[in-house]
Amino acid sequence: MSVDRRVLMKKRKKRRRVVSTILFVVLTTFLIAGGYGAFLYSKAQSVIDDSYKPLDRESDKRDKQVNPNIDNISVLFVGIDDSEVRSFESASRTDALMLATLNEKNKSIKLLSIPRDSLVYIPSKGYEDKINHAYGKGGITSTIETVETLLDVPVDYYVQMNFEAFIDVVDALDGIEVDVPFELHEKDSTDRSGAVYLKQGLQTLDGEEALALARTRKLDNDIERGKRQQELLKAIMEKATSAKSITKYSDVMEAVGDNMQTDLSFNEIKALIDYATAGSNLDIESMSLKGADATIDGIYYYQLDQEALQQTILDLKTHLMVSSGQ
Repeated sequence: MSVDRRVLMKKRKKRRRVVSTILFVVLTTFLIAGGYGAFLYSKAQSVIDDSYKPLDRESDKRDKQVNPNIDNISVLFVGIDDSEVRSFESASRTDALMLATLNEKNKSIKLLSIPRDSLVYIPSKGYEDKINHAYGKGGITSTIETVETLLDVPVDYYVQMNFEAFIDVVDALDGIEVDVPFELHEKDSTDRSGAVYLKQGLQTLDGEEALALARTRKLDNDIERGKRQQELLKAIMEKATSAKSITKYSDVMEAVGDNMQTDLSFNEIKALIDYATAGSNLDIESMSLKGADATIDGIYYYQLDQEALQQTILDLKTHLMVSSGQ
């Protein structure tokens, strides 16, 4: 795709580029909150109960229901390109997808970022398209089925959130420390061009600045963007699980509010507390899908490298300890 066409597409879309990194830390916060007093415990349970949206589906990749207390599981984190103001409804798309596989014995997590423009087969459509289009056809169920088809591993749970709360969550933690890879001018949350300026180097970012770093693709690409989102995730998790952030948990949960839905019950989330309390012993590996830019019938796609994809699938299956069709 030509540079002029890329610029035109960016101007025409004018999207708020948002990330799914906040989703994982939300769960972590709820887990940690359970250990610090009746008020926080009750508040965490109330938020999760209100967000609980189970799906009427069974994965053909599992032969029985998993138990997070004893089983390896996977969680799909879905960031929806929508907000109260924009209200795309059925036209909403996934702006960010991240699959986490959790190995219970090793207390290890693999985080796989899936580029939003990846050309994949979408079962609900019956043909190949960009993976972020799966949501508009059949909602979260369609997205889950598409990810399972692509990676040949079960998606046991999902966490979905739009991003009205992103800035508030980071600000509730009094910012996060991030090594900014380059000097950056980016839009703010109201799409004012150049409203956020960041210098290169290690610094504490507030919510607007973290959003700007997460959303930009001006100086690299979707793969590098996914890596930045993973680094932001780690920074948020480190800040959220630090002792000095305990008093901020109530504010974080307030920021999430009605912007999240999940099929993880509060009891299932509590079963994951060992991951949240593992501290430096928790092994988190960031992964990405290799591929290349492609233009097909005048439309930009991210064409996945099939050989690398097969290796990624093998790595995920090994981590989950599953085989095809299980």
